[in-house]
Amino acid sequence: MQNFLFFLIMGLIAGILSGFLGIGGGTILIPLLVYLLGFTQHQAQGTTLAIMVPPIGLLAALKYYKEGNVNLPIAIFVCLGFFIGGYFGAELAHKISDNLLKKIFGLFLLGVALKMIWGK
Repeated sequence: MQNFLFFLIMGLIAGILSGFLGIGGGTILIPLLVYLLGFTQHQAQGTTLAIMVPPIGLLAALKYYKEGNVNLPIAIFVCLGFFIGGYFGAELAHKISDNLLKKIFGLFLLGVALKMIWGK
């Protein structure tokens, strides 16, 4: 039971940060799964993708929608592209080593962080 509570709290923190900052839960959950729980990069990515299968952001999205902060036509088309692109991204991820995948993920996060800090 203790593990279930830990996982629930981990999800709650990721959900709060996702709703608050608009970040994907993967930017929170993947590092936690890799460095705290010892998952491989592939396992962490696969697990976070499985977490997204239910309508994970539905309540947060409804709140943003009610406040007039959702562009529904764009969201629909991006969702469709995300759905299809996710398959091809998973195909690509499984063709490279776990170590390389982890480095690519880290570089992506670093690039986004630097742009957010110093960009316009």
